[in-house]
Amino acid sequence: MLGIKQDALAFDLGEDWNQKKISMLEQKDVIEDNILRQISNSLKIPVEAFQNFDEEQAVNLISCNFSDNAMFNNRIEVFNNNPIDKLIQLHEDKIALYERMLKEKDEMMQRLEKLINK
Repeated sequence: MLGIKQDALAFDLGEDWNQKKISMLEQKDVIEDNILRQISNSLKIPVEAFQNFDEEQAVNLISCNFSDNAMFNNRIEVFNNNPIDKLIQLHEDKIALYERMLKEKDEMMQRLEKLINK
């Protein structure tokens, strides 16, 4: 339900664990308390959630606590990058550059005219 791979859980649980051991653990009907606590700590899910497992409640818990946005403290930042605004800004920058270039050209022409007229 959480989308966590068996290898990842095994890694979190420590060196004694591997993917095959996690797979065998998933097949068990009863899991020892100490192992259940380890898994609970690793997945950050209360032991009681495993002991009183109800699929509907579990789906609700996971969707509320482990969605993409929940992983970032439920902060959803919206960036308003309006492409039209960007396009207008680029156009204005281009006009300003063109005007500077024209001014420099005019200044250069004046200097050249002064040199020619000497």
